[in-house]
Amino acid sequence: MNKRLLVILAALAAVGVFAAGSVLYTPPQKEQATAPVEETSLVRKHSPVIGKVDAPVTIVEFLDPSCEACRAFFPIVKDVLAQYPDDVRLVVRYAAFHPGSDEAVRIIEASRRQDKFEQVLAALFENQDRWAAHGSPDLKQAWEIARGAGVELMQARLDGVKPEVDAILKQDAADVATNKVEQTPTFFVNGAPLTEFSEEGFKALVKRQVDAVRSGS
Repeated sequence: MNKRLLVILAALAAVGVFAAGSVLYTPPQKEQATAPVEETSLVRKHSPVIGKVDAPVTIVEFLDPSCEACRAFFPIVKDVLAQYPDDVRLVVRYAAFHPGSDEAVRIIEASRRQDKFEQVLAALFENQDRWAAHGSPDLKQAWEIARGAGVELMQARLDGVKPEVDAILKQDAADVATNKVEQTPTFFVNGAPLTEFSEEGFKALVKRQVDAVRSGS
């Protein structure tokens, strides 16, 4: 066997190893930011965050994708985040009270693995009347709404039933009980519960917490 043939065979072997490695290696999927804090019953490390992840004021919202009041509050919360982009973040917790809401959470969490968390959460709220009829939710339609938001469904269906999603549902349900959450949405702002349930009450509570942080009190 001449020297040139040996070089060619070695090169082919190297290409084969590289190709096999390319098949076996899957780049990590980009995910929604999670809460970078010590865990409490209000904020868990798995909890998705909307806004600046290290903002000093944390809004915790226990929400149900099927909840009409959650849908109504969604643009209000987004407006507050836009008003205080450096000061406020939203931590999302799940309170799957309605029939089918646990499946909707699985859709949202699977979409999160494709970096589509906010898009799918917004789409499910915006199209809530199409899929979330109380007592008879149309989860097939919910999946189609996720597809319309850019989610690749085959992978999402596999991701939605992973043990990690089971653990999130279980932990959030436990924290719902610990924090005596009985309705959705339920808000806490830097640990303070929202007691005046209205748009004005919510904005006032956030402002008080932002002012306190800014003043150093």
